[in-house]
Amino acid sequence: MRFVQFLLNKAVTSLRLGILKNDVIIDCTQEGLSGSLVDLLNQENGFESLMSAASKATTSYPLADVKLLAPVSKPDKVLCVGMNYKEHCDELKIPRRIQPIIFSKFASTIIGPFDNIVRPTCSEALDWEVELVVVIGKKAKQVQLENAFDYVLGYMVGQDLTARDLVTPDFNGGQYLLGKTMDTFCPVGPCIVTKDEIPDPHNLKLKTWVNGVLKQDGTTSQMVHKIDKLIAHLSNYMILYPGDIIMTGTPSGVGFFRTPREALKAGDLVESEIENVGKLSNRVI
Repeated sequence: MRFVQFLLNKAVTSLRLGILKNDVIIDCTQEGLSGSLVDLLNQENGFESLMSAASKATTSYPLADVKLLAPVSKPDKVLCVGMNYKEHCDELKIPRRIQPIIFSKFASTIIGPFDNIVRPTCSEALDWEVELVVVIGKKAKQVQLENAFDYVLGYMVGQDLTARDLVTPDFNGGQYLLGKTMDTFCPVGPCIVTKDEIPDPHNLKLKTWVNGVLKQDGTTSQMVHKIDKLIAHLSNYMILYPGDIIMTGTPSGVGFFRTPREALKAGDLVESEIENVGKLSNRVI
């Protein structure tokens, strides 16, 4: 299944939950559901209620007639993994890490699959990073490696946008937070593809184009730390709640480490695609 959050039109601003099938959205909200997907998942039997609503829903809308929102809004955590692709480590000229490098973004960075990215005036090095995003489906604490996928709801496409000049050692000691968590720095979507539709998340192609020019062309097989390890590792330090998302890292081809360096500017179109998951299209303003 492919879960979405959407608005009917500009005049109706209440968030709705639905299932995307081809180019049609089946409206689950008509079956009495209310609130966001994160709210629903955190209710007792919330996922079962969603599945029940999906099985009964009969009202549908053409995809072209609605506005798709981020499938996940206001999660408890947005966790990110740095330098988690072999070829990305190589382009950075750094060794592959024995333990995952973990940082975070604030939930306020999340925008929808076709929303605008706002280039901050305090940065001249806005960079792209396409990532496979894991969505947690149930509360996870001290998860064993062999059981880790039991806690996955599904997957999204994500962009971990980065102000590279704000994460250097010369700026604030090289801390990641300010350069990673600025407004609009986390486009996700277009839907959550449930894990049963992605039998091997470690064998997916992922790509980024800027203004139609291919910049990143990688595969999730290049992950240094796989998804099950990340979930087990993170849940050893904190509770993962339903709706929490994990950005699992980016392949090579980012702008800052090209020769010459490249950066996003106003007017650029960033397209991010992951095989069998979907595609984002975000304009920089």
